[in-house]
Amino acid sequence: MSAKRVRSATFSTTAHHQTPSSPTKKTKRDTQFLPNKIATTENAAKADHAQPMFTLMEEVKTHVKNPTKGDAVVYWMRMEDLRTNDNTALSQASEHAEKAGKPLLVLFILSPQDYIAHDRSARRIDFTLRNLKNIQESLAKLHIPFCTLTHSPRTTLPSRVLSLLSEWSVTHLFANIEYEVDELRRDIEVCRLAKKEGKVQCTFLHDKCIVPPGVVTTKEGKGYTVYSPFLRSWLPHLSDKPNPLACAPAPRANPESVHSHNVFGKLFDVKVPEYVEGFQLKPTDAKQIRTCWGAGEDVAQEMLKRFLNTKSSSSRLGEVDPLAEGAKPAKNSDKDSRIAKYKDARDRVDADTTSRLSPYLAAGVISARECVRATMGLKNGKIDASRDTGIGRWVQEVAWRDFYTHVLAYFPRVSMGRPFLEKFADVKWETNEKHLQAWKDGRTGVPIVDAGMRQANTMGWMHNRVRMITAIYLVKDLMLDWRLGERYFMETLIDGDLASNNGGWQWSASTGVDPAPYFRIFNPYTQSRKADPTGEYIRHFVQELAEVRELHDPPAKLADKLGYPRPFMTHGEARERAIRRYKIPGEE
Repeated sequence: MSAKRVRSATFSTTAHHQTPSSPTKKTKRDTQFLPNKIATTENAAKADHAQPMFTLMEEVKTHVKNPTKGDAVVYWMRMEDLRTNDNTALSQASEHAEKAGKPLLVLFILSPQDYIAHDRSARRIDFTLRNLKNIQESLAKLHIPFCTLTHSPRTTLPSRVLSLLSEWSVTHLFANIEYEVDELRRDIEVCRLAKKEGKVQCTFLHDKCIVPPGVVTTKEGKGYTVYSPFLRSWLPHLSDKPNPLACAPAPRANPESVHSHNVFGKLFDVKVPEYVEGFQLKPTDAKQIRTCWGAGEDVAQEMLKRFLNTKSSSSRLGEVDPLAEGAKPAKNSDKDSRIAKYKDARDRVDADTTSRLSPYLAAGVISARECVRATMGLKNGKIDASRDTGIGRWVQEVAWRDFYTHVLAYFPRVSMGRPFLEKFADVKWETNEKHLQAWKDGRTGVPIVDAGMRQANTMGWMHNRVRMITAIYLVKDLMLDWRLGERYFMETLIDGDLASNNGGWQWSASTGVDPAPYFRIFNPYTQSRKADPTGEYIRHFVQELAEVRELHDPPAKLADKLGYPRPFMTHGEARERAIRRYKIPGEE
């Protein structure tokens, strides 16, 4: 299972929790998808054929030539690049502004309709806003105005951007690429409107991946659909020229005179909003989430530093500040640290064995490049991506992140609600709202599943191994549509990333690229004993079982006495049903 796990980033002693700290989303009618949530087979095929990312690249190549200098240069920040350090588009925008002798402006657009359409969690929006405030403070020290605005409807966002650029007399726009279909089509429209008006030159750049889509291809020039050959092809590109791991230069300061500009000076007074309407966190949830996930680049870099230089601890597996005092330093970081032990300990959930950087990578608070560069410091400047070391295995996880983003670019269907393998589009799913709600609430009667879901509901995050266990349980044991789980993770987790989340869910459902064979259905009880051998994880999140010795599969009478639910069915029965339905999709 090790090389084909559900990837983190949505698929990465405190009080016990019997129930989630905030209510889970109710499942009424949730088992019936709206038609516009799942594209038709024909529309998905068209998107795969057209591949919007490559259309955008062509639009950029034919951008407006030699526009006037304008009064400023704009960098348009997105939800996946919330940092000032090692930011490709921000760096190039700053360089261009300095050469042109014009000030740099930074723009961020909040689009509530997009957040609703894409099942964004309130936790992710809150995390975004908190990071934006840090960014605004950092840019202000460089005399760079940071303007946040809210726009609806989302269909008119491209024209709003062009209108704003015209208002500011801006003729050069820079942004990093987002690879989801809607976002790519939005940027294509921005380019086309810009060319139609003939005033703005648009530059969209690759930044999310270490090696961008379009570079790592098969001999036929196609995108990979299997991870192992992708990795073999990906690794040599880390030595390309220019160096894909190089750190993009930091933005340069604007002249202080920008503060007195009659338009740009006022932008310094634009505040980042405290919340987005419809995405407010309840006070108790906000406090918990902000304890677990501090905002800012300094926090992300310190978390990376601790992963590389401290030991794991069971006292840090739950809802605690990961940067609190008490972490034990490793005597030899290349042997005793969490990353050094990652090869053998990464699937253990009873301690903080992972980096917990997924929220920061998903939001771009830290770059994937910086993560790999940091590992090189433990290897005398060399890149280790082998299966035989903890460092190598962790770098492979970063490669998985690239892989799923490449899949998203080459096969847009996966962001349109379609299975990558259309042969499984007709698998017969159950429509049991009671079972779905129990899964969401962590009340299935399967302790490891319930612990994982309660962790998600309280922390907005879940250990990667438990993402796999809970996902396969929903799809194969409960036989509920994988898209229900994909949606709930996006609505609940702070690290929701469409590419990784979809890749993980489709892997679990055996419908995606490089999938688990449909007949390989994991036993949650066996997985529980392997992942949580001490039982500390289950004890922490499932309070009812805190004093139970055989807590992986408690006896029915004991469960009844403790008020813990019984499982809906035996795993053997569920396994037989799943194999039958996958073998002949469409049949009972």
